[in-house]
Formats: sequence, structure tokens, C-alpha cells
Amino acid sequence: MTAPAPSPRPSPPMGAREKPRIVFVTGSDTGVGKTVLTAALTRRLRSRGVDAVALKSLCSGGREDARALRAAADNALALDEVNPWHFRAALAPTLAARREKRRVTLPEVAARVRAAARRFELALVEGAGGLLSPLTEDGDNRDLLAALRPDAVLIVVPNRLGAVNQARLVLSALAKAHRRRVAVVLVEPQKADAASRTNAALLAEFGPGVPLVRLPWLASGRVAPRAVAALDALADIALADG
Repeated sequence: MTAPAPSPRPSPPMGAREKPRIVFVTGSDTGVGKTVLTAALTRRLRSRGVDAVALKSLCSGGREDARALRAAADNALALDEVNPWHFRAALAPTLAARREKRRVTLPEVAARVRAAARRFELALVEGAGGLLSPLTEDGDNRDLLAALRPDAVLIVVPNRLGAVNQARLVLSALAKAHRRRVAVVLVEPQKADAASRTNAALLAEFGPGVPLVRLPWLASGRVAPRAVAALDALADIALADG
């Protein structure tokens, strides 16, 4: 049964957006479902009347992720605003940039994110790779997170064998200031097994107090009815006042 959509949230006046509301989406690794989650959550927020946008400052090996995020926000931004830096090699952005003799700095990335985010009620910012994956010559995703001071952090972890260890490692790597508003998103596999059926309970036992949301498998980023409740739970975390 599909959960009823909450009442639309009105956009705040421009004066209230001096510090943009940012939600940072990171994960246990690359290819774990960050883009699928970010796109689906962006669509769900917009369906609830929230002027939301999705950003991915750095992409390597193609811009498919950035295009998916742009489409999720109804093409509200140009592709180069969603993704200002893109590199041909499918490597960590730091290495991919070096191959092209380009240099990106963390302050540049943070400034571009803030500039885009100020135009919207909420910006979902997807990191590249895992939390400690190098992004620039002077920082990784954790450093960008610290620079942006997001209102919430979502950690995407595939619900498979090893998920509990991976989630706990990412949580332990977060600065204490960012553990206050963090949630773990377990992305369910297409076919459940013993690990995926028991990971949530074990993680709750060893990570008490951390919100845990189980996101059903989403085909091509489409929001199936059974995923609506999970996305609404994440939307509430994203929109909650600190």
C-alpha cells in the first residue's frame, strides 16, 4: 500500500537561504547506489513541494550520474552547474584530473556547491566514491563534508555480507560534529539472502541511536510504491531542523 504524500512544504523566503540547506550523500564505496538514492530522493522531495536539487561536483569516467541527477530535478540547472568538473578516466577524481593536467581545489568545489545550493530550498550533494576517496589535491569527501557543514549526512551501504562492518567504518570516520544528523541507508539486493535479512538488526545493535532506513531495490531510479515510505523517512531527516 502506498503511503499518502505529506502536505507540500512551502519554500522559505530568500532571506532564510543565506546558509543553504545541504544534505551530503556518501557511501561505503563506489557503485553502491548513491546516485540512484540521490535521484530518487530528489524526485520524492520535489513531489512533496520542496524546491530540491541534486549536485555531483566531480565525475570520472563519464557524466551519466550527473545527467541522472539533473533529470531528477527537472533540469533546473545546466549540466555544468550540476557537475562542474568531469574527467575522462574512470579513476579517483584526483588521479583523473592529474592525467588531464588539471588541478581542482577543495575551496573551489565548496564554493560552487554553495552558490548552486543557495538558489534552492535544499541541495543533495553526492560525493564521488566512498567517504575517504580523494577528490582534489587538497582533500577527500570527508574534507568537503567538513567545508560544507551539511544539515544531514546519508551513508549508502549495499545490504550484503560485510555491510555492518562497512557502515561502522564510515560512521567511525565521520567527525563527531557530523554524527549528530546521520542516517544509514541499506540498499536492498534484488534477491534477499541470510546476510541481507539480518544486517539491519545487527547494525542497530552495534550502532545504537543511528537512524537506519532500508531502501528497496529501485530499477533504473524509478520509485516503486514500496520504496515511498523509505524515501519519505529520508526526506523527513533531510528537512528536519537541527
